[in-house]
Amino acid sequence: MALKDVGNKVPIYKLKTTEEVMRYYDEWGEKDKYNRDMVDWNYTGPKETVDVIKKYLINKDALFFDAGCGTGLVGLQLKKFGYENFHGADLSQKLLDTVPKNLYQKLFKIDLNERIELSDNLYDSVMCVGTFTFGHVKSGALDEFARITKPGGLICFTINEGIYKDYGFDKKILDLKANNKWEEMVFFKSDYIASKDVNAWLGLYKVK
Repeated sequence: MALKDVGNKVPIYKLKTTEEVMRYYDEWGEKDKYNRDMVDWNYTGPKETVDVIKKYLINKDALFFDAGCGTGLVGLQLKKFGYENFHGADLSQKLLDTVPKNLYQKLFKIDLNERIELSDNLYDSVMCVGTFTFGHVKSGALDEFARITKPGGLICFTINEGIYKDYGFDKKILDLKANNKWEEMVFFKSDYIASKDVNAWLGLYKVK
C-alpha cells in the first residue's frame, strides 16, 4: 500500500529549518489567521488530547506545562473541564502574543529542541499538541518532558504520522519504556486534521 503524502498536505510541512518555520508563524499569527485556519481545517488535536487526559487526571488543581502552546488552544480546552493552572511555552512570540489574557499563569519563549530551563519534577502534566511535526520539535524533547514531570505525572502528546519514524519518535518512545522512565497508558492514531487527511499518533504516558 502506498504511503500517504502527508508532507504536502499543509504548507508549513514543507519548511525545513527553525528560521523558516518562525518566519512562517510570524505571518500566520497576524489578524488571527492561525486560529481561523485551525477552525477551517477541523484541527482536532487539542480536543482529542484533552478528552483523553481528563479521564486519567482527576485533580483539577493539577499544574500543566503546555509545550508548544501556540495561541492557547489546549489551555482553552482544559479550562472547559475545570482545570485552571497552566504554564505555556512556544518559540513564536507572535503566537504567544495572541494567547487569551489570564488563561496561562506563565508564558515562556522557549526552543523545545534545547534543554528546558525549569526544575525537575515540577509539573503534574505536560501537554504537547501539534508540535511534533515537520521542521518543528524533535524526539529528544520527550526526555525533557519526563524530567520536568512529577513521578506519577502524565505526558500527553501528538506526533504527526509523517515524522513518527523519520524523526525517531518510535525508537525514543521504546527507549523511555525500556529505561523505566514511563509506562504507556494510551496510544492510538487520531483524526488530528481530518479535512487534510493528516493523522497523528496520540500518546499518554505516566512518568515512573
